[in-house]
Amino acid sequence: MHAFDVLGDPVRRRILDLLAEGERPAGAVVEVVAGEFGITQPAVSRHLRILREQGFATVRAEGARRIYAIERTGVDEASAHLDRYRRLWSQRLDALHTEVARGRRARRKDA
Repeated sequence: MHAFDVLGDPVRRRILDLLAEGERPAGAVVEVVAGEFGITQPAVSRHLRILREQGFATVRAEGARRIYAIERTGVDEASAHLDRYRRLWSQRLDALHTEVARGRRARRKDA
């Protein structure tokens, strides 16, 4: 599965939003996500498993609880993929900035 396939799902993005705030027990993730999306605990668990398998989340046991945290591997992969496009955006945004500045100078000159 590609990083953007993982990130393309709104449930998984919401889980990552929660984990970006800090570690969370699986039960707390289930409570929020099940409430917001109206899905079952097993469905949330499947999303958590996908996030683990694809390098977006880690899990550790703490007694009977499972504590989830964000994992940088998947996030870094997605970011690296976007780097190719960021260069294009930067160039175009720089060109837009130049044209806006020219327009402002022209309006001041005409005023």
